[in-house]
Amino acid sequence: MTETRLPEPTLAEIKLAAVLHALADPVRLRIAVELADGSHEMACQAFALPVTKSTSTHHFKVLREAGVIRQHRRGTSRMSCLRTEDLEELFPGLLPSILAAHRTERAAP
Repeated sequence: MTETRLPEPTLAEIKLAAVLHALADPVRLRIAVELADGSHEMACQAFALPVTKSTSTHHFKVLREAGVIRQHRRGTSRMSCLRTEDLEELFPGLLPSILAAHRTERAAP
């Protein structure tokens, strides 16, 4: 099966403002949380997002172009995974802190 990696920023091109902007949207944050809580990678159609397919595609693109996720095509599926190691190298503790804060907010009554 052929895998084709989609364009993404290099480590040097990832900017804090872009990462924060990408994760500020509730749908994109939800994608990041599901990737963090799930397996190493997930197909885009595995996410039960409350948006249309075209809007979902836009959200994944924003995350990829900000350097938050990495995507590749596997057959007819588009697979996504968090760039956890890259983000940790650039911004130590940022992603775990954002994910933990989101989980805390979600658990609050």
